[in-house]
Amino acid sequence: MILSVTRASATLRPFRPRCLLPISFRRPVNFLVRWRAMASVASTTAGGVERKTAPYGSWKSPITADVVSGADKKLGGIGVAGDGRLMWVETRPEEGGRAVLVKESENSGDKPIDVIPSEFAARTLAQEYGGGAFSVFDNVVIFSNYKDQRLYKQIIGGGSPVPLTPDFGGSLVRFADGVYDPYLKLYLTVMEDHRKSSLNPATTIVSVNVDDETIQDPKEVVSGNDFYAFPRIDSTGRKMAWLEWSHPNMPWDKAQLWVGYFSEDGKLQERVCVAGCNPAVIESPSEPRWSPKGELFFVSDRNNGFWNIYKWNEYKDEVIPVYSLEAEFTRPLWVFGISSYDFLGDEERHSIVCSYRLNGRSYLGILNDVDGSYSALDTPFTDVGNVVVGSNCLFIEGASASHAVSVVKITLDSNNKQVPLFSVIWSSSTDAAKYKSYFSLPEIVKFPTGTGEDAYAYFYSPSNPDYQAPVDEKPPLIVKSHGGPTSETRGILDLNIQYWTSRGWAFVDVNYGGSTGYGREYRERLLGQWGVVDVNDCCQCARFLVEEGKVDKKRLCITGRSAGGYTTLACLAFTETFKAGASLYGVADLSLLREETHKFESHYIDRLVGDEKAYFERSPINFVDKFTCPVILFQGLDDKIVLPDQAQKIYKALKEKGLPVALVEYEGEQHGFRKAENIKFTLEQQMLFFARTVGHFKVADPIVPIKIDNFD
Repeated sequence: MILSVTRASATLRPFRPRCLLPISFRRPVNFLVRWRAMASVASTTAGGVERKTAPYGSWKSPITADVVSGADKKLGGIGVAGDGRLMWVETRPEEGGRAVLVKESENSGDKPIDVIPSEFAARTLAQEYGGGAFSVFDNVVIFSNYKDQRLYKQIIGGGSPVPLTPDFGGSLVRFADGVYDPYLKLYLTVMEDHRKSSLNPATTIVSVNVDDETIQDPKEVVSGNDFYAFPRIDSTGRKMAWLEWSHPNMPWDKAQLWVGYFSEDGKLQERVCVAGCNPAVIESPSEPRWSPKGELFFVSDRNNGFWNIYKWNEYKDEVIPVYSLEAEFTRPLWVFGISSYDFLGDEERHSIVCSYRLNGRSYLGILNDVDGSYSALDTPFTDVGNVVVGSNCLFIEGASASHAVSVVKITLDSNNKQVPLFSVIWSSSTDAAKYKSYFSLPEIVKFPTGTGEDAYAYFYSPSNPDYQAPVDEKPPLIVKSHGGPTSETRGILDLNIQYWTSRGWAFVDVNYGGSTGYGREYRERLLGQWGVVDVNDCCQCARFLVEEGKVDKKRLCITGRSAGGYTTLACLAFTETFKAGASLYGVADLSLLREETHKFESHYIDRLVGDEKAYFERSPINFVDKFTCPVILFQGLDDKIVLPDQAQKIYKALKEKGLPVALVEYEGEQHGFRKAENIKFTLEQQMLFFARTVGHFKVADPIVPIKIDNFD
């Protein structure tokens, strides 16, 4: 870890924030929002013990940075082995962020089994964001190994991984989103080849020999477009569906769904475009999947602007809506291998288990594609991710405001009815429940943006059973701007957030215009308006909370990662709403990002920003003179998406201006921090930075401060 901090000149005076709220904001009448009573108003605990009175932000909490970093495990996809047991990839901060392939134990309650040896990690760098790093069939798993990016085959429970692809040297050739064809005895997968160009790698769908021990070069199956995803084989092994799209589109803007027919020698001899080929219909199909009966299903936003489920009638070459709802049945394709629905049953009788997002929460149920009927499944989760079907059961990724991200098994009877058996297979934080009394539960907030439209957020009030604030004091606020920016924040248990709220901070997680989960029209608010709509919505959300009397207008802070880091810096450069900000691997120079970024996002920025004038006018680095507040920056030195020079340039400029600023750089970290010690350090230093610069209180935790330039 490198700390880029230097001693300030002794002649500089201590910084005094002068960020003032615009007085033009007025809350519209007849606008109703339900609010939880703030947890700190009671004078005694549930056990009758009197609470301590202490300023917001200074409360002591058992949810420490060590607890947060230890609970920051991530899921990297799930699948079902031939014996019906679940397999998944989990990243472990305590192992330096290693992505481990794990299998459910045979006996319920036993510890899961690590499938791959400790010198391997199941993680692909395809499109930099990865995903779809493994595929399982029968008792064999094929995975992409992080260190060399080669594909390996391993017999589950025996032997060592065997390489299937040549050593192309480091990470020059990458694989993702593969599927096994039992008829052709081949592995079909997306390949990203950087050997000729690192900035413009060739992306194709290839076949890989898996039965012969001889390592062979992958054979090209589909090529010619900029991007591919979801190669999926039907039950006969004679047809393959896939997605493809081209610059300047992202897959959620416009894509095409194709079906190809294999010849006896494994070549695609005929191809049919199923969706996305009509120039009069702008759609983004996703998640093609063959039913047990051999029918092709997929998700598209073609009719109502929401991702709904459709079926392709192969014989009539027509697309039929299966279930129409103004809700999202999938999410944007940032990573490979997402699975929002799956099939229950066999060729004779089957149905679809699916999840969808509506008004800020998820729903899970079983859909009959024949009559279009839908029956809900009962789970404690308000957020559902991937869904896969096992033997008389299904596995889902789920979470809620009081449940950490988990993988659970739901048992079904012969009629696909839910039975009482419900078991947790994996949890990102097995100890989270013991801190339940400290949890702040999110409220869905709908607030006016000042442009005649509304936006959404999750608000968390301060919550600690041991403390209350002095009378008439209002809490400081952290506004979080999520990454993407085409993404969605969700109101689930996140100990990173609880770390703040249990210490007396209010926290709001904003789904600004451009976020997903609310249909195409909502997510397209950001086209040509990045740095305008997101900035406005984050500021308006903070002002709304001030108007509601929920937070202290003199202590508004903002943080964000990646694209959220850009929004953070833009808010500080172009508004006077916030008093301090923390940017984690954020963008300071939009033109530099366009020049340096990877292929997947190389034209994404153009659609979000627009012309050259907008590139200049919305880059915080060009308006350092407008910054008036302290800033702390965190950056991984191996980041290939937002390169380290972004943070270094804005740090140097702010330091030369004389503003309080600090830069923390981590060796070996990429786009997102995976090592426990770095997760911990980042969280603690953000807390201490805000407390020192705008908080006007002393934090309860024993944190060693770093040097802040230009700050006494």
